[in-house]
Amino acid sequence: MKTTMKLAVIATALTPFAALAQDNEINIAYLASSSQNGFNQAIYEGIQRAAAEYDNVNVEIFDGEFSAPVQFSQVEDLVAGQRFDGMIVTPNDTVGIATALEDATAAGVKVAATLFPIGTDLTNMEPQVEGLVTTVASDPSIGAARQAEEVVAFCEDKDPCKVVVLIGQLVFPFDNLRNETFQSVLGEHDNIEIVATGEGNYSPEASLTAMQDILQSNRDVDVVLSNADQHLMGAEIAIQDAGLDLEDIYLIGGGLNQIAIDAIRSGAWDASLAQFPRSMGEAALNSMIAAINGEEVETWIDESKLGDSPVVVTTQWLEENPDYEAEWQG
Repeated sequence: MKTTMKLAVIATALTPFAALAQDNEINIAYLASSSQNGFNQAIYEGIQRAAAEYDNVNVEIFDGEFSAPVQFSQVEDLVAGQRFDGMIVTPNDTVGIATALEDATAAGVKVAATLFPIGTDLTNMEPQVEGLVTTVASDPSIGAARQAEEVVAFCEDKDPCKVVVLIGQLVFPFDNLRNETFQSVLGEHDNIEIVATGEGNYSPEASLTAMQDILQSNRDVDVVLSNADQHLMGAEIAIQDAGLDLEDIYLIGGGLNQIAIDAIRSGAWDASLAQFPRSMGEAALNSMIAAINGEEVETWIDESKLGDSPVVVTTQWLEENPDYEAEWQG
């Protein structure tokens, strides 16, 4: 079912300028890959925060349900409805949705992408859809490589070093790219063995089940490498339920939510790839409004540079930065 929420920013005492703005309202749709997902919710929070700085900007969120067909249909319906001036999209299918968004831009709707570029090349941040305003993202293979390099460092003195990979969904092009990057980097080291790969679907519950299944035949695990902190939340429970010592296993996730920060500080987890969803949403909304107003905008905003932490956040860095907080809860 489509989930919608609306933020209307209306001044309590309208000045002549604000009154004029109300006659020229700008409506922006945020097409979340899933409105139930914490990362997407944080992007939308950033969109809302940025929208609140304008007198005439309204935003709504639409639930993509982690389904490529659902999100494709949403684009078609919104274009046909002619109610929105722009769309900010966190895509479920970065390739398949391109056709629908080409129709949107041809109809005069401004489009921006968040988290991933839209098109066939996930490493190309420049617009691959004609008319796309901006992409607020980073090359997912770069982050995945940095995570894998941290695993290589941990495994240096272990032979064999047995690794479990928890990925979102291998049907997603971006998760395939991440998984291939993990395999490529780790595969260069003879002492490292990927013993199992599970799909967590960005859900602690699904990750718990996946990790329980893996541990039934692979109890001797040294590393859990995941692209998402939500996966480690489930994996942690499965490890403890199996009677294994959590401190003996190196856990590295992705997204850097507050749950991850607390877990790393406590010593339960070891690291997380930093991401900044709220800042991503703010940057996308501001670029969208600038483009609608006829201003020139950057076609690519590097998400990895929106925050002030290192690419991979570790216990040591958090000890040196005790007041650091994540942009999203988890």
